[in-house]
Amino acid sequence: MSTTVSITVQEALSSSPWAGAERPTTAEGWLERAADVAGILATDAVERDRAQAVPTAEVQLLKDSGLVTLLGPVEHGGAGQTWETAYQVIREVASGDGSIGQLLGYHYLWAWAVRLVGTPEQIAQVEELYTTNDFFFGGAVNPRDNDLTITEDGDELVYNGRKSFSTGSKVSDLTVLEGVLEGTEKHIFAIVPSQQDGIVFHDDWDNLGQRLTESGGVTITDVRIPWAAAAGYVDKEQVELTYGTLNLPTIQLVFSNFYLGIAKGGLKAATAYTRDNTRAWPYGGDDKEQARDEWYLLEGYGRLQSQVWAAEALANDAGRQISALLHADREALTAEQRGEVAVRIAAVKQLATDAALEVGTKIFELTGARATSSQVGLDIYWRNARTHTLHDPVAYKRREVGVYALLNELPEPTWYT
Repeated sequence: MSTTVSITVQEALSSSPWAGAERPTTAEGWLERAADVAGILATDAVERDRAQAVPTAEVQLLKDSGLVTLLGPVEHGGAGQTWETAYQVIREVASGDGSIGQLLGYHYLWAWAVRLVGTPEQIAQVEELYTTNDFFFGGAVNPRDNDLTITEDGDELVYNGRKSFSTGSKVSDLTVLEGVLEGTEKHIFAIVPSQQDGIVFHDDWDNLGQRLTESGGVTITDVRIPWAAAAGYVDKEQVELTYGTLNLPTIQLVFSNFYLGIAKGGLKAATAYTRDNTRAWPYGGDDKEQARDEWYLLEGYGRLQSQVWAAEALANDAGRQISALLHADREALTAEQRGEVAVRIAAVKQLATDAALEVGTKIFELTGARATSSQVGLDIYWRNARTHTLHDPVAYKRREVGVYALLNELPEPTWYT
């Protein structure tokens, strides 16, 4: 890890720590780069969380580091890495700042969306556009909101309405929109410039955690695209592939990895505090001079670390499995392959959720009463984990795995499965 880890985000932007340096060419090199970014983010994560300023500088840090184009084609200046690496990068960045890990994970998903549902021509155009320009993606896609409608106007489609969540859109260059064509059941995705008069952000994201994700609402007014830009449509008819149904397991594993990153960050912060500040308990009957030698602290940290390692191992395995499918021939994917990877990711989601929430809670017992000081800021890990793990009920993920285990039935594709 480089010496850049001791500087803040603003200092990193001023000093340009990667200026003149060649970008990594291997997965290992990109994971080291992600660790450097995480170190910078961790330096002032608590302060930035409290300020809740628009994370423009943080996104620029992701761009400067090269992580934004990790999945971009090499011929356009991207790293050409796989989703297996991207998932681990998300986890690493989230260990420094859960909000920024989420933003990066969502960016990867939306940058890949054109591959999931687009035509070959659309894929080539979008990937060249975002990779050569270091563009960052956001998305105004929330399937539980049905109030974004699309109307036809000649050879154009016109989007109008609102979405209650639009993660990252305010700090993005490109926004993915999703709506239903009036009078039909056709869902149509489009990629449009984020900064335009027809897109107004509500600045109403004021939640318990993940406070820097810019996940507030957005109003869409007369945003137009040509029919030719409707993702996956040819002559106004959708070209459907099983491959497109990978979008949900792909993002569910994004969730799991930044949950695990939050857990890793919490463990790192708590163990550092215990080593340097926690006082030994003098009334236990087996008194130690230093807290680090107390058996219950060693047992507690051992249990949390084991829980995180186990969840990471399953996440890595699922990452390899879905990465192989995402980078394979789109027409080769079968429903059975899709279902098998979806149920594995449902299992990861459970373990990652449990680990992140357990770490966020238990670390207070292991650091001591003084660690509840707002100046220490350990609450950020529980707040971040608690906020996003409510995205969709984890009970349904347990049920999906249970149905598979008991009845040997694979989950069917839905907006959340």
